Amino acid sequence: MPEEKTVAENRKAYHDYFIDEVWEAGLVLTGTEVKSLRLGRVNLRDSFARIERGEAYLMNCHIAPYAQGNRWNHDPYRTRKLLLHKAEIRELLFKSREKGYTLIPVRLYFDRHGRAKVAIALARGKKAYDKREAIARRDAERQIDRALKARGR
Repeated sequence: MPEEKTVAENRKAYHDYFIDEVWEAGLVLTGTEVKSLRLGRVNLRDSFARIERGEAYLMNCHIAPYAQGNRWNHDPYRTRKLLLHKAEIRELLFKSREKGYTLIPVRLYFDRHGRAKVAIALARGKKAYDKREAIARRDAERQIDRALKARGR
């Protein structure tokens, strides 16, 4: 049985947010959307999740129209419903209402059964100084790794 196949990752989310928790959710998609996903034609960069009337939705996620989809093609930015248990939705709603928290998709993939899934993260926004600190830490680790590699030669 094949493993998960990652279609898209939102790497910018790790730069702009502190990721606290991650949930797996299914997606309600049309046929042409699934075909575009299989081709990897998706962008999660500015997308987010929202809970309205007890249901979770993925907003502003761009799935490119399928080339052979003609008149059955989908709207690339349409709102897509997320499939979560009621208890998970309730928990996400309460946690996302806390000050500074938001729901961000970090990864879109096909599970081992071929179903499209999205990993939704509960995230807090980073300030500019947090980002600079993370960059400085990464640079320091890179320099240490280079020094150790050079010493080992």
